[in-house]
Amino acid sequence: MLMHTVEHSSTSEEAIHHISESRRLLRVFISRRVVIFGLVIIVLLVISAVFAPFIAPHNPYQTDVTNTLAKPSAEHWLGTDSTGRDTLSRIIYGSRTSLMVSIIALVLASGIGMSLGLTAGYFGGIIYAIIMRIMDTLMSIPMMLLALTIAAVLGGGLTSVFIALGVALVPVYARLICGQAISVKQNDYVMAAHSMGENDLRIMLRHVFPNCLPPLIVMMTLQLGTTILAEAGLSFLGIGIKPPGASWGGLVNDGYKYITLDPLLSFAPGAAIMLVVFAFNMVGDGLRDALDPKLRGLL
Repeated sequence: MLMHTVEHSSTSEEAIHHISESRRLLRVFISRRVVIFGLVIIVLLVISAVFAPFIAPHNPYQTDVTNTLAKPSAEHWLGTDSTGRDTLSRIIYGSRTSLMVSIIALVLASGIGMSLGLTAGYFGGIIYAIIMRIMDTLMSIPMMLLALTIAAVLGGGLTSVFIALGVALVPVYARLICGQAISVKQNDYVMAAHSMGENDLRIMLRHVFPNCLPPLIVMMTLQLGTTILAEAGLSFLGIGIKPPGASWGGLVNDGYKYITLDPLLSFAPGAAIMLVVFAFNMVGDGLRDALDPKLRGLL
């Protein structure tokens, strides 16, 4: 009876600790209004991307040569472009392109970078030297320039963009996970797993990788904004999404030709890029504060 009471008490304490830790994470995450604002912007971005066909007031690809460069009106809230296409509808569909490209590129980059970084950090030695020197070489090239070169070699287009951005971002994740793996593998529980005869792959996946997740999540959140900005840059330069596809960078480029006649054509998609990048940066900062182990017990 006494043992049952002790076990029940231990279980209750663990549940209370889990609840209090969850509350701490939530309290830290939403402690700043700017983080909540960023979260709202991201939710609106996801909604507009997923439900674009239902939200867009017009067909974003339908041209109307009799209504080109129209000013904002009740029918076209943000006016029309040089071929008569509704600007608001194209911005809404552009959110779908930006979000899809950024997510695919980050999944590709984090998957490859995580595998390389985990391998290099865990095994060390010659494996570490080879992988990290390759990553150092890639990091010596500015990310945008590397993505631009890869996309140009691949011929542009949607597939080329997320491959180019994915490859360009691999070194960031490889170095992050490598540093975390080097730190985590020194812990007692990893050494205990070694002494119990567990193989290296099991130790890497069961003990090392889970402890590398918090900084990886923060990095991916921050990099979502960077990737959206990079995709817009590639599209602005004409190497990204091909016309008549809707992308924010392409819309800025199209509108910039008529900047003196209708500044809204460039300003509206540019403002969308700015807000989304700002939102991801703020949410990433909030996650970093919430997941920082140094703050446990303090906030």
